[in-house]
Amino acid sequence: MALYIGLMSGTSMDGIDAALVEFSAGDDQPRLIATHARSWPEHLVHRLHTICTPGENEIDQMGELDQKVAEEFAFAVNDLLQIAGIPKEEICAIGSHGQTIRHRPELGFTLQIGNGARLAAMTDIDVICDFRMKDIALGGQGAPLVPAFHQAVFGIPDTSRYILNIGGISNVSVLPGHADKVFGFDTGPGNTLLDSWYRQHHTGSYDKNGAWAASGQLHQPLLQDLLTHPYFSMPYPKSTGRETFTPAWMQQHICNHPDISAADVQRTLLEFTAVSVCDALQVLDTSAHLYLCGGGAHNPLLSQRIADLLPDWQVNSTQTLGMHPDWVEAIAFAWLAHCFCERRPGNLPAVTGARQKTVLGAFYPAK
Repeated sequence: MALYIGLMSGTSMDGIDAALVEFSAGDDQPRLIATHARSWPEHLVHRLHTICTPGENEIDQMGELDQKVAEEFAFAVNDLLQIAGIPKEEICAIGSHGQTIRHRPELGFTLQIGNGARLAAMTDIDVICDFRMKDIALGGQGAPLVPAFHQAVFGIPDTSRYILNIGGISNVSVLPGHADKVFGFDTGPGNTLLDSWYRQHHTGSYDKNGAWAASGQLHQPLLQDLLTHPYFSMPYPKSTGRETFTPAWMQQHICNHPDISAADVQRTLLEFTAVSVCDALQVLDTSAHLYLCGGGAHNPLLSQRIADLLPDWQVNSTQTLGMHPDWVEAIAFAWLAHCFCERRPGNLPAVTGARQKTVLGAFYPAK
């Protein structure tokens, strides 16, 4: 038996997900032992959102935030272990995604902060982090990394499944029933623009249950403007981030429709996510099983619109496959840490575009 902790904080920055996972000898299937969700301190969330946009004193700010993020991750780990009643000495390693503040594979880099050395020192547990850069060094996008994990836990022979993670950015894993034919890519925005617009008009960080979007009306001209983004016509392998779908880009299109209400913008942004996802899927299959995970899986209007736009598909949550949609990505990074410790590749070149499979991650020992 081997115990690992997976840590995930996505582009939505809605909290730190910590999952304690067990792997049995010779078995790649994770067993979830305990979970903990830690909210980011509000002042820190604001600073993290700010540093995602180019500005002054970025190096100093990044250096400080690198430590702050690691500290919050350490608090999440210690809380999780207390909840589970398991001593730190029993944990093989922490797999930490870090907090993405810049994703620029076209320039040859991606940047996740949350200092691995600091996290190892504060928890007294070995840390594996920086999972994306080796893939980029091999010519890949460094993202998405979860399709290999999705195949390991959700893939079954001769059965086609699609796993859609709706975080800040949406990504899809295509599991065609043959492990050597798995692929995936980022479809475009998930919650990032929805959350940004919501924060401009409300307190809080997101539109709970899509209630504000549901109060608005779809504005078709704005939707069509948003869908002209060149990312959608790019072939995969491809990945994207909030650096591409920025609030400033969104605001430029909104300004072309000065009479639109704020609630109508929110409803249209939700439709934008749904349509961009479904446009990407419909060219791959006419009907299939689609399973949702990530924060967007809890937005009933968004989930319903995806189902409406894919009438011949069966749309469900990953819960129906035995894994709660909130914890899929945190478990994935525990799995990637497990792969690192066993010296097994964690990437799929068909997904990222890397020249070869490789072991992912950088190691920071506790001692």
